[in-house]
Amino acid sequence: MLSIQLTNFIEAGTDEAGRGCLAGPVTAAAVILPQDLNLPFLNDSKKLTEKQRNILRPQIEDQAIAFSVAHVFQEEIDRINILKASIKAMHLALEQLQKSPEYIVVDGNKFFSFNEIPHQCIVKGDGKFQNIAAASVLAKTYRDDYMKKINADFPVYGWNQNKGYPTQSHRAAIQKYGSTPHHRKSFQLLPRQLEIDF
Repeated sequence: MLSIQLTNFIEAGTDEAGRGCLAGPVTAAAVILPQDLNLPFLNDSKKLTEKQRNILRPQIEDQAIAFSVAHVFQEEIDRINILKASIKAMHLALEQLQKSPEYIVVDGNKFFSFNEIPHQCIVKGDGKFQNIAAASVLAKTYRDDYMKKINADFPVYGWNQNKGYPTQSHRAAIQKYGSTPHHRKSFQLLPRQLEIDF
């Protein structure tokens, strides 16, 4: 059972999805939940099926005190690096919350202070606290929806299935067809022994 939250303050949980992908944005969500939340199977998004995540998303949105989602796209990822882009996405999500948090809990071990609000990084926090788990579900589902949308223009890469992650079929498509404007040029798109013309 996940803990409700870490403190007694108005607490936002934040998490990101898509950090290890070869294409598309890194997406973050921030969520403030009520103390009487009723989502019995809420968990780290990676431990849920796609169907479970899609069922949970409207329930989280309906019960949350506040929530928001933000993308940082591949051009920015290439410009500032994936760690800074991930944190920027979290900051953007926090900035868009309709209620300002008094405390922030962050999944992972790296974060830059946001608006001087106290924060704590929690490794594997999405499996420990409901607000981080809720943020992980929103970030994952919104990013997946975006990848399915752009898949319509680039179906050979299978983004509706792999969501931009470095699967064997995704790498094979990059080797055969080259990269797209959605690919992260700063990432190693193919193993070093395979050449690619951009």
